[in-house]
Amino acid sequence: MSVKLLSSNKCFEGEQRIYSHFSDVLGCEMKFGAYVPPANLEDNVTCPVLFYLSGLTCTHENFIQKSGMQQYAAKYGLIVINPDTSPRNLDIPGEEDSNDFGTGASFYINATQEPWSKNYQMFSYITDELVQLINQNFPVIPTKKGIFGHSMGGHGALICALKNPGLYQSVSAFAPIANPVVCPWGQKAFKGYLGDNQDLWKQWDSTYLAETYSSGPIELFIDQGCNDNFLKEKQLLPENLLQAASSNDHLQTIYKQRAGYDHSYYYIATFIGEHIAYHAKLLN
Repeated sequence: MSVKLLSSNKCFEGEQRIYSHFSDVLGCEMKFGAYVPPANLEDNVTCPVLFYLSGLTCTHENFIQKSGMQQYAAKYGLIVINPDTSPRNLDIPGEEDSNDFGTGASFYINATQEPWSKNYQMFSYITDELVQLINQNFPVIPTKKGIFGHSMGGHGALICALKNPGLYQSVSAFAPIANPVVCPWGQKAFKGYLGDNQDLWKQWDSTYLAETYSSGPIELFIDQGCNDNFLKEKQLLPENLLQAASSNDHLQTIYKQRAGYDHSYYYIATFIGEHIAYHAKLLN
C-alpha cells in the first residue's frame, strides 16, 4: 500500500504532512494528516503512533490547523495520524444533503444498508487498512498505538478501542457522542447506515459496549466542556457511558469536566497538551 505526499510544512522542528492514498476498503481516494516529530527526523527514532478522529463536518484539515497539537507531539516524540471523517466524492444520492449524515458524518461504523454499505466502512478502514498503511509507510512502533477524537470522533475512538481489545494501548475522547442509540444525531445516522434493527445499533454504541466489555483492562479518559450546547441538548450523554463503565470491573474511567468550555476547537486547543501527555505516558 503506497501513499502520495501532498504537502509538508516544518513545525516545531518536525514536519506536518498531508498524504493521499486509494482506499480499497472505502473505494475512493482518501487524505490524512501525519505529524512526524523531530525525534524521528533528527535522531531516527522509531516512534509510537497516535490516531485522532475528527467530528461532524470536519475534514483531515481541522485538527492539524486548529488544535495546536504539533508542539506536544514534538515534545513527546509521537507520530500523529488524523484521517478524514468519511469517504468523499462517491456521487451517492443524498450524501451532501445534511451535515450530520453522509459526507463528513460516517460515525466511524461499517454501514450495512444500501447505498452506503459499499463504501461507508470507516470502522474497518480506521482499525485495519489505515493501521497497516501507517505501519508500512511510517517509522512507527506497531505495538504502541493510541487513539483519541472529538465529538463523533470521540465516539469513533471509543468504539475502536472497545471493539478491538489490545489494538490500542491508550484511548481518550473530547466531548464524545457517548450513547448514540438514544440521541438525535446517532439515531439519524444509525437508522440510515444500519437500518431499523436497534440490537445492531448497540454494537456500535460505546455505552452498550462498556456494559458488555469483558477483555483486558482499558482506561477511558473522557473530557467534557461544561458549557457545551450539545451536552445540554442531550446529544453527548457522557453520564450514560460513565454509569455503564462503573459497573464493569474491566474498565476504568477518568472524567474531566471543564468549567466554561464549549464544544469548539478553542476547547480542544486548551486541553490537547494534557491529552497528548496522557497518551505519551502510556505509549512511551
